[in-house]
Amino acid sequence: MVNVKAGLSKQYNRLFEIVPPAAIRAVDIKLSAIPDIIRLTIGEPDFAVPMPVKEAVKTAIDNDDSHYAPAKGLLPLRQAISTYVHERFSTPVYDPESEIAVTIGASEAIYDALSALFNRGETILVPTPTFCFYQAEALRLGLNVVEINTAPNYLFTAEMFKQAMADHPEAKGLILNYPGNPTGVTYPEETLKELAQVIDQTDVLVMSDEIYGELTYGRQHKSISAYIPEQTIFISGLSKSHAMTGYRVGFIAGPAALMKMVCLAHSGVVTTAPTPMMDGALAALTVAKDAPAAMRDVYHQRRDLVLAGLAEAGFSAPKPEGAFYIFATIPDFLNQNDEEFVYELGEQAGVGAIPGTVFGDGGQGHIRISYAASTEDLTEAMRRLVAFSQAARAEQKQAQA
Repeated sequence: MVNVKAGLSKQYNRLFEIVPPAAIRAVDIKLSAIPDIIRLTIGEPDFAVPMPVKEAVKTAIDNDDSHYAPAKGLLPLRQAISTYVHERFSTPVYDPESEIAVTIGASEAIYDALSALFNRGETILVPTPTFCFYQAEALRLGLNVVEINTAPNYLFTAEMFKQAMADHPEAKGLILNYPGNPTGVTYPEETLKELAQVIDQTDVLVMSDEIYGELTYGRQHKSISAYIPEQTIFISGLSKSHAMTGYRVGFIAGPAALMKMVCLAHSGVVTTAPTPMMDGALAALTVAKDAPAAMRDVYHQRRDLVLAGLAEAGFSAPKPEGAFYIFATIPDFLNQNDEEFVYELGEQAGVGAIPGTVFGDGGQGHIRISYAASTEDLTEAMRRLVAFSQAARAEQKQAQA
């Protein structure tokens, strides 16, 4: 072990002191140490990557396609992205030359946009509960984060936006994530349109993370960029839609003047995305563009399986209309401290979940369950959860007798 020189022990960015480590990963690592636990903690699809994607990557490697690509990504891939997101999500027809960049997953795209388009001390609005990465990255960059609790409906409405701007007229940005992580809630078209109309009356820049756009149940996903393209940065990727989490391919699009700055941040951080992975991404958006449909059907069935199990165990939850998460309220006969409860559930029932608190305001007293696991694991997890809940309820009744 190497000990740092005493005089260098505080040689780091002080902003990192106010940002906790990745909470979801920390909980998952701790729960993973429990023998025989069923981990419903991470948004990791259990499907195999579509075969055309694998073959494209193998071919690229065999052909020694190992050289630098353009910083923004391979042009054929950017062209495919432009076509794909327009057809699937009603985005504008983004110019592949000046309005799209390929990133190392959507995570890098979020960092690029935050670092390139906002200045230290500026305020951004973050509707919660939501994926905690947004707040963490914004804080590391010295931004002021204002969380807006959207519980119990988990929709950020036009009225909420107007109130937020009345309270924080200095706000420069808004981060949207829909279908939402952790809630699975997505926007009815009329609600989205009304929200866009009030945003349009301001100069607030919208960062819209729509990575779960392919995974919606009973409705077609529509991007807010369809209504306010001139003030929207669209972010997505292939980790969820094509089960390509480890391939790390994301993309970001928006007005050329803003994307010029975003691409400066991108090229300065990573230079370019890996060429073989981009070849695989091109196959995903062309040859395998319909692969998400089969996965979506299975997720739909798993969602209903988990909802039924949760209801039997006494939990309540809104029915997710997208993504692969359920955000459930802990019943009053169980420990209401969600951070304590997930470890009780893990140790006593062998089921791993994430505490709602890590997702910001409105998350307290909830757990997030990911149904991006095998049907067999989900079935057993629900059996364990019901048994755990019934035992706790019986113990409580006995104590009250």
